[in-house]
Amino acid sequence: MGKRREARERTVQFLFQHDLNPPADLELELSTFWNSQRATAIDDEKTGVAKWNEKIELPPPTVEESETRLFAEPLIKGVLQHRDAIDEHIKKHCRNWDFNRIAVVDRNVMRLGIYEMLYREDIPPVVSINEAVDIAKKFSTEESGKFVNGILDRVRSEILRPARNTK
Repeated sequence: MGKRREARERTVQFLFQHDLNPPADLELELSTFWNSQRATAIDDEKTGVAKWNEKIELPPPTVEESETRLFAEPLIKGVLQHRDAIDEHIKKHCRNWDFNRIAVVDRNVMRLGIYEMLYREDIPPVVSINEAVDIAKKFSTEESGKFVNGILDRVRSEILRPARNTK
């Protein structure tokens, strides 16, 4: 799996967690999140089974972990900063569907995709849509992929920059 895909998946996981239980201190929660991701990966490599009560001494992050975090954190913070505006785009295009009834995973996948399309001109919109659809299929359902694709494609149709190019 590519580093950007992994970063997007971690972003969706954090946004999911944040959506269900918003933290008082975002920076502390981000640090806790990244440490738990590393601890789980290290424990899985050692034993294949994570033990919930075992303390694991974490080595320094690898280059790959650092690259993932470097790409993911601006995505996380950007989505959270612009969440209200992003949610308005979702509501606008979710015809006959109550926003609060959208699966939490799907909602956060769409938030990430819309954030990238609206605020990250270094990422082509079609890449954002393709990544979001694949992540929705992985973490939700096959039908979620179609739903996410439909909403994101409607949002993309309102964007004035080329769908396949960056600025």
